[in-house]
Amino acid sequence: MRLLLLSDIHANFTALEAVLADAQARNYSQVVHLGDALGYGPHPREVLSALRNLDATCLMGNHDQMLLDRADGLNMRVSIVSQALAWQLERLSDRDLAWVRSWRDGIDDQSIGARYRHGTPTSLDDYTDSVTAAREAFAGWHGRLAFVGHTHHPAVYATLNAPVGEWVKHQAFVQGGSYMVPPGARVILNPGSVGQPRDGNPQASYAVYDSTRGHFQVFRVNYDMAQVQRDVNLAGLPEVLGARLLLGK
Repeated sequence: MRLLLLSDIHANFTALEAVLADAQARNYSQVVHLGDALGYGPHPREVLSALRNLDATCLMGNHDQMLLDRADGLNMRVSIVSQALAWQLERLSDRDLAWVRSWRDGIDDQSIGARYRHGTPTSLDDYTDSVTAAREAFAGWHGRLAFVGHTHHPAVYATLNAPVGEWVKHQAFVQGGSYMVPPGARVILNPGSVGQPRDGNPQASYAVYDSTRGHFQVFRVNYDMAQVQRDVNLAGLPEVLGARLLLGK
């Protein structure tokens, strides 16, 4: 099985298009989106339509959940996040919302032997963003392979099948790169963000995992950020949501 791993598109269809074009040659057989299809960006309907057409397995992200909370009448403090979600909610159909409601907060894929979740193997909202956080995640979860998003940083955290805390190693993929899962290791793998990278590299990020070989590969892709910035401005969304794309932060 070859998984196409996407995460944190954040309603940036221009970046998603570029990623899917690049991924055509990767010979993937299944698509998994690790959460936050929505939030921030100007293309919510287009992103949901693309994921639906891919027959993607979609996980609930914190921004996806916040949009549903807003649809259910729960109050949010006024912020850039809430402004974007309010604008997106007005543009999504009942069908769109029903599909997002069907997304699960965590899936154990027996065919791959992996857990999919947005934040950590044990949480939607927490971040796997440091050796300390990874050590806590390994302590609370006893599987061998997990795929997460949320940090917007493509990376791997690995530990041996030994007493937790003995060691945890981290490897980042700022320019892309590959990683072979060592025999006996337990790993948490993050493909980075399609629509809003925050690791200093503004290129869209995604990954492919070959379950037969235990091979994880991250790819970075250029896309038309200026077009997304124009779309942000045309939508009347906060200008910072377009400006930050050029910084990769």
